[in-house]
Amino acid sequence: MADALVACEQFGTVLEALLEAGYNAFSCDIEPAQHRHKNRHITDDVRNHLDAGWDLLVVAHPPCTRNCRSGRRWLSGPGKMTPPKKLPKGRTWESLIEEFEAGVELFSACWNAPVPHIAVENPEMHDLAKDRMPDDLPKPQIVQPHQFGHPEFKATGLYLKNLPSLVPTNQLKVPEKGSDEWKAWNRVHRLPPGPERSIERSRFFPGIAQAMANQWKPITEGTAQRIVA
Repeated sequence: MADALVACEQFGTVLEALLEAGYNAFSCDIEPAQHRHKNRHITDDVRNHLDAGWDLLVVAHPPCTRNCRSGRRWLSGPGKMTPPKKLPKGRTWESLIEEFEAGVELFSACWNAPVPHIAVENPEMHDLAKDRMPDDLPKPQIVQPHQFGHPEFKATGLYLKNLPSLVPTNQLKVPEKGSDEWKAWNRVHRLPPGPERSIERSRFFPGIAQAMANQWKPITEGTAQRIVA
């Protein structure tokens, strides 16, 4: 049985899929668990638990506000890493840089963890973030929820180490652009500003989680068996 850690997850979608597939899995987040497997949740900074002998590390949704392409505009002054003409309301340049550095450090720590198989979910990064990433970081596999049975659009980047790209399991027919159905599929992108927006945008899709658990199980279990032997 392979041991798996799901980092930066409090809602348990990936954890549930891994447990159903037969992993000895735990979740870890600085926030308490919001799922039913409370005894399998570690409330702590995941960096304190990366060297515990895991076979698989899945980083479900690390902070990425300043590192993804949509966050580039706030670091868009002349040259590189200089203040933009206008800052977000109520924010300082120093706080933006702090968030950027925190995102880079967490991503790098997880990617460089002593774990044989690693998957980090993160949107495609802007140039400033890419400049700070580990040299062996590949381009992400971009998947969509509708490839795994969910009628929604939300490009999800998967940075994979010693893991194969996911194969779609239930491709839905994409509706005509501009139609009412197409607009409904864009639910995540059309969410209004508010305290629930970031939570909803960070929720993982069960179909993708199930594909991860089932398609990667033979590889991660093979590693676990070789280590035991």
